[in-house]
Amino acid sequence: MRYDLYVVTDEKLSRGLSHAAIAKQAVEGGADVIQLRDKNLQGKEFFETACTIRTITARAGALFIINDRLDIALACRADGVHIGQHDIPLSAIRPLTPHPFIIGVSVSSLQEAMIAEKGGADYVAVSPVFSTGSKDDAGLGLGLMLVREISDAVSIPVIGIGGIHIDNAGDVFNAGAVGVAVISAIVSQDDIILAAKAFKSRIRKFRP
Repeated sequence: MRYDLYVVTDEKLSRGLSHAAIAKQAVEGGADVIQLRDKNLQGKEFFETACTIRTITARAGALFIINDRLDIALACRADGVHIGQHDIPLSAIRPLTPHPFIIGVSVSSLQEAMIAEKGGADYVAVSPVFSTGSKDDAGLGLGLMLVREISDAVSIPVIGIGGIHIDNAGDVFNAGAVGVAVISAIVSQDDIILAAKAFKSRIRKFRP
């Protein structure tokens, strides 16, 4: 299972493209994971969008993760769900999910990462590695040293997210991450396919 290029959809940053259109172009460019993230979609529309992206990712052989909404993830048979520190606890989610089912957890400290691993998380996302404007609540960048510290301490995959672009992605891999999650560096570009391909080309230097 590879998390090399993990693209988070965001219609507000996408120059008018829908979540599904973002997903389609991102996987055409080589994205390994698509995460559907939207804090405003109502349940029915969220579910319909998720089902469309499930079809897109399944055809491309990419993983499909849904942010926060376990109910939608289960209903559309997504590959997994991603939760933050203030969402439904991992301990409450794991007993409800089929096997296999991916649960990713956002962490901002070594302690949070170790708790997530102990609780059965499949990966942790260090957030934010660098300061970013893509998420209003992200806070200041935590730095590459924390990525290294967490990568050395846990045995599950570590992904970096926050302020990552094509020129600093290699630094995140060198710090021990197995993947980079990006939003604006791909979603906001004029050509999402080309942007994803460029990222994948850079990533291959660090993840053959």
